[in-house]
Amino acid sequence: MASKLLKIGMHEAGNQLEVSLRQAFEELEPKLRPPFSLAIPSAQEYLQLNRAILYGLLTEPLLAKTHIKHLHAIVTDGYRFFIHLMVKIVNDLYAKLVDSVKDQLIWVVKEMVGVLGVGFDGLLVSLLRQIIGGDFSDRNLWLCSELVSLFLSKWDCLLEEEPLLLTSALYAYLRLLADHCRLSSNVKLEPLKLLEIEFCVKMLREQFHLCMKIGRDLIRLLQDLVHVPVFRAIWKDLVLNPGEFRTAGFSDVSQLYCSRTSSRYFLLRITPDMETQLRFLLMHVKLGSQKRHQLWFAKKFLFGPEKETVVVDIVRFICCAHHPSNETIQSDIIPRWTVIGWLLKTCRKNYVLANVKLALFYDWLFFDERNDNIMNIEPGMLLMVCSIPKYIDMTHSLLEFLLLLAENYDVDRMHLIFRGLSSAFNILVQKGVVHSLDVLTSCDALSPFLKERLGRLLSNLKMGIVNKLQPLHLPHDSVPPLSLQNPSFLKSPTPALGQQQPADEVEVRPSTEHADSSLTFSESSVTTSCPSISNSESQVDAIGNLLQNLGGSIKKSNKLALQILEAILLSLVNLDDQAPALVSISPETICSRIADQFESINCKLFPPLDKCPSAPCSGYEIRSATVLIVRAFLLSQHQRLEGMLLFWSRNDFPVGVHLLSYASGLAYEAHAAGYLGNAIVDNNFDKLCKSDFPLLKFHIDGYFSLRDGRIEHSHEDIIPTSEMDKFITKLVENAFAAYKCFLQCSRAVSPKLDDISLSKLLIRDIVSFLEWEKKKAKCLFCSIFHHFADLCIGDEEIIRLLVSQLDHADLTDIQFEIGLKKFSIFGKNTRTIFVLVKNSLSWDSLEQHKFWGLIRSELAVSEVQVEKIIFQFLCCADLDANISAIAVSGLLTLCSCCAPKPELVGTVMLLPNNAFQDFAATALATWIVSNPSMLFDSLTKFSEELNSKNGDGSARITINRSAVLWLLNYFTAQGMNASDILSSLSSNIQGE
Repeated sequence: MASKLLKIGMHEAGNQLEVSLRQAFEELEPKLRPPFSLAIPSAQEYLQLNRAILYGLLTEPLLAKTHIKHLHAIVTDGYRFFIHLMVKIVNDLYAKLVDSVKDQLIWVVKEMVGVLGVGFDGLLVSLLRQIIGGDFSDRNLWLCSELVSLFLSKWDCLLEEEPLLLTSALYAYLRLLADHCRLSSNVKLEPLKLLEIEFCVKMLREQFHLCMKIGRDLIRLLQDLVHVPVFRAIWKDLVLNPGEFRTAGFSDVSQLYCSRTSSRYFLLRITPDMETQLRFLLMHVKLGSQKRHQLWFAKKFLFGPEKETVVVDIVRFICCAHHPSNETIQSDIIPRWTVIGWLLKTCRKNYVLANVKLALFYDWLFFDERNDNIMNIEPGMLLMVCSIPKYIDMTHSLLEFLLLLAENYDVDRMHLIFRGLSSAFNILVQKGVVHSLDVLTSCDALSPFLKERLGRLLSNLKMGIVNKLQPLHLPHDSVPPLSLQNPSFLKSPTPALGQQQPADEVEVRPSTEHADSSLTFSESSVTTSCPSISNSESQVDAIGNLLQNLGGSIKKSNKLALQILEAILLSLVNLDDQAPALVSISPETICSRIADQFESINCKLFPPLDKCPSAPCSGYEIRSATVLIVRAFLLSQHQRLEGMLLFWSRNDFPVGVHLLSYASGLAYEAHAAGYLGNAIVDNNFDKLCKSDFPLLKFHIDGYFSLRDGRIEHSHEDIIPTSEMDKFITKLVENAFAAYKCFLQCSRAVSPKLDDISLSKLLIRDIVSFLEWEKKKAKCLFCSIFHHFADLCIGDEEIIRLLVSQLDHADLTDIQFEIGLKKFSIFGKNTRTIFVLVKNSLSWDSLEQHKFWGLIRSELAVSEVQVEKIIFQFLCCADLDANISAIAVSGLLTLCSCCAPKPELVGTVMLLPNNAFQDFAATALATWIVSNPSMLFDSLTKFSEELNSKNGDGSARITINRSAVLWLLNYFTAQGMNASDILSSLSSNIQGE
């Protein structure tokens, strides 16, 4: 019997998946025609019915609308199993599907996106993977066109529900465009190219914060499209005008360079079939037996006019997405570098060969052992080394390309590339991938010129290692620090020239090019404890001297010790990147010396908050070593200070909660002082300095210190009234941004935190903060929902913390803030809100009441489709009258707050007759008082739609009994003929 689903030869065995779908269809075919059974299927029957409906949808296009309505009527799992079946068909059978079935498949996919079926994102990713690179056949281009059209037509929905899916599509279409734009003579490609360009440009221009999640490979793909005018303009903005992207946190292309691309993106350009064959080759084929397997692979996937371009994607996949186990590495299985060497030899076109080499070495350029995986760079090194001496031309070619990359890839960011290459070479030797780089530098088979260039590079890298104190990591979504250049609205102080220094003052000058006068501190009792640092001393020597002086002065004068510490911090921030090497002062040494010196006088850095009388929010003296360090980092977000904080954090200092405490305290005082847009105040700097807002004044002082390179500044710095609120708001925003940056870095550099999400790290710090300072909890929660919306919105653990920690008065204030749309707690994703509502049933009653107060405040002024949440919740099979009572009460109040729009009224009319069947009648009774006109308009529309559905042969729709009875009683009470008015509803009222 010929298959309606697959194109298979006469002698090919049937596919088990296809057989199971066909058998289910044949078994249940009578039940797939109207009228449909109203009986609830068992679990097994439900699965069979899904299989049968899917087969019918794919093979009976004329009955597709009937089948899809049947599916909508019976679905109980959010389409999870149905979409699971579709994913299996796409992954396992797509290439063999009949063309008409492929057409139907895309139609069904669009339906699943429309209903937001569970797993629809994975289904679209599976389809993206079926687009074959370098394949210009009609059906392949058709699939390209259908999917990019879907992404454009469903843009708003996808952006709200699955934004990361759009980044996968962007990666795929940037890569495909590189192939499509090379064939300018192919007329049939023009409409498709226009669609692909429209989508990619829309993503890059409107949603660049999402594009950044791709990481450094986004740059690699864009460089392949720089010959296309519209992408050339994007590239220029990327390098020269990053502000054009209007993305908080993006200030330079180096941030993308330093962000590793997730392996899931590399799978997008490898079909599932190709992935299976590659993994088999790399996991089961023994070295020496690979030739016939490679020939078979090349014949199936690489033979074709343009198909060799897919080699770039294969090499990226092998380097970054296939990491063999130690057992495989130590066996006689063909190693990855051997396969890559063979793939390089298959390339005939120079531009493809260059792109393959770039794919091989790309991670070398920006390698950071804390964030990157050595397995990504191992194949490149082994291919160069193991090709000696038998394939020395391969070694020559790769080494020359690597040297060209190092010298020419990005001249303006040469220091970044040198640091990445230095880290790459070091880790390869440290981990034993090669015993020594002498295997290349002392190789007689290499040309003397190439060895000389390599030696020079390695020598420069060695110098570069010690030149750089700061860590490499630049989180892709960190916010740039508040500019330390003189803002236009700040009046710079003019130091008095030639002013005499009193004899009893000690000079301490931080190492900085920006300082325009020396810093003096009155400390007559310790005039010799901090000797002068002359101008002839280098910046590094100055830091060393300051560290040395810290030890001598700390036991004599705490004030002077803090001044020296501040000078050290200023020096590190202002240290020239090209300064002499910090040979004797590593970041770890600086951290250890500072901590040891202060602990020698029983002043522990970053103590637990309950033992921290000098913490910023405690109301005690705020000038302490810990707070000075925190302030310097929050203001500068400098990588050297970040590296120091990470060192302390790795050594179990509670750094994160101190940063959060400081930022939250800053927000608390700014709000109390009437800033942050919450009141009309006299924005006078002098008044602020004299008021009871010590942390805010301390922070502003620190800003001027960093700006001017001076530890103390005159208060001639006056901020104009019109700019004061804007200035302080920016300070607060950047404090929270710096804290978030620290969280990202600490997670990236700590193996024990690798599997912990950022929101979990934030929660950990919130809990620690709340154990110590509950009275400022409201300000803390307002701040985190405002500044960390991506981490907090819809997070059950944070929301439960909120309702459990705040009293009713604070929650009322938060409801005001939510009602004014200053921030969101629940977001716009109805699925997330529904899950929160379901999970809240296990909370205690007080927490639930508080929870519903917040939900009502937010959803009453949001665009969330309240009817979806009501319907999903009241249709739950396991609804319990006692357990769910508070939630249902909350839903009813929420429903009453909303206008009776057609969608909401229609949903209420269709609610099931369960334990809360009077819900519908009560909602109608509320609306008849608040908005009778809109209610009757909506009921009329509902009735018309009901008659329309009855007329097209659809299954009977059950209307809520209590709603109908209420309408009957209402109309009777009004002296109206209820039988005429309800005639359109009567046939749908469920019998007793």
